[in-house]
Amino acid sequence: MARFIAFDFGTRRIGVAVTDSGAMIAAPEGTYSPQELDKAIQRLIGAEPCAGFVVGMPGLLTGETTDSTAPIQSFVSELKKRHPSLSVELVDEDHTSQEASMAMVQSGMRKSKRRQKGQLDQIAATLILQRFLDAR
Repeated sequence: MARFIAFDFGTRRIGVAVTDSGAMIAAPEGTYSPQELDKAIQRLIGAEPCAGFVVGMPGLLTGETTDSTAPIQSFVSELKKRHPSLSVELVDEDHTSQEASMAMVQSGMRKSKRRQKGQLDQIAATLILQRFLDAR
């Protein structure tokens, strides 16, 4: 089987999560700057077969747009252009940052570790990916 790669897109940082090769369990992979992301995607695709991408989109269920809607749409277009053979699925990302923050506290993660902004992004990407898997 092939795995999925998910993104919690931000203009400064992008959280990335991946599934296992059976596409059943989501796990955080890392956080990248926009400049580092393409290299990371190439590495991930080269390491294992990829079934497609999952991108978090705010307001997807309600139809509302936010300041991040246009940059995310641009990112999705670029993904489709660079990887035309892979599907790109959108998943509502509302409240994933709050859920990620709560999950970090509940897991006992130290406050100093929780303050590292990249931690939140990759956990949010994992939540986005898990939502996608649960809906399949």
